Amino acid sequence: MVSAPPAVQAPFSVPARARAGKRLSIVAPCFNEQEVLDLFFARIEEELAKLGLDYEIVCVNDGSRDHTLAVLLAHHQRNPRIKVINLARNFGKETALSAGLDVTTGDMVVPIDVDLQDPPELIGQFVEAWEAGADVAYGVRVDRRADTPLKRFTAQGFYRAFNRLSDVDLPYNAGDFRLMDKRVVEVLRKLPERNRFMKGLFAWVGFRQEAIPYARPERAAGTSSWRYWKLWNFALDGITSFSTAPIRVWSYVGLIAGVLAVGVAGLLVLRTLLFGRDVPGYPSLMVVILMSFGLQMLAIGSLGEYVARIYQEVKGRPLYVVMDRYGFDDAPPFAGGPVA
Repeated sequence: MVSAPPAVQAPFSVPARARAGKRLSIVAPCFNEQEVLDLFFARIEEELAKLGLDYEIVCVNDGSRDHTLAVLLAHHQRNPRIKVINLARNFGKETALSAGLDVTTGDMVVPIDVDLQDPPELIGQFVEAWEAGADVAYGVRVDRRADTPLKRFTAQGFYRAFNRLSDVDLPYNAGDFRLMDKRVVEVLRKLPERNRFMKGLFAWVGFRQEAIPYARPERAAGTSSWRYWKLWNFALDGITSFSTAPIRVWSYVGLIAGVLAVGVAGLLVLRTLLFGRDVPGYPSLMVVILMSFGLQMLAIGSLGEYVARIYQEVKGRPLYVVMDRYGFDDAPPFAGGPVA
């Protein structure tokens, strides 16, 4: 059991908002989710009907290889407020989420996973926090028993490492599930980076934020596409996107190694002068050489991670390519995303 972090309070009084006449946009990235979509729409439409808000549900098909697109289109025909963006290939969840945020028109926007591990019933509490003055109301998973012990352990380790290395304070156990005021979304749309770590970007923009605790349930159907290798790369992208510590640390490692090398060299010279003989030590010499080589490779690897991200950014390619759009009045764009 993990305790929820305290809500971020505004330093001054905030006038209350009214939901009357407002619109709520739901953004749902989808990748091979055909088994759970019927359950998802049944629950979220039931919840949205209680809120007294106009709404739209923007579903982004991120290159699914099953019948996800066909199921989405069937629901679009049933309910025109369900809109579908069909990307030309799989660009990844972070990019699919950005594609959905780019087309929302609501006064409030809620990113949500369709596997129902983000319970739609929490949206009502998000809206209440928005009415009270919060610009962002984010869900905090205080009970993650649905996840494996290894996943809980690695997730906790990532949050600790990220907050130690980065200047951005990432709330513990907070995912993408949140409500954002439209002005927060407008800022997110202007961020130009191609390597997007959305949890970090949500925290980076600031504004008045409030934490809403909830218990994370199991997936309603289907299987997760997130494997540990993919999660590792995701964590690496997050840290390198918001911290230069992994590359800066090698300056200190080099300084310490240089001081040690000078010290050892002085001892060897002194011993030779005093005892008049060389110091034998082929094995120890090889250990030092191999250790130095390993450290150099780690340093080059860290540098390479940042150079690779620079390479991705300077090419200036769009974040995503849209193949089809359903439920939108304008013609479908070929490509989208912020341009530097």
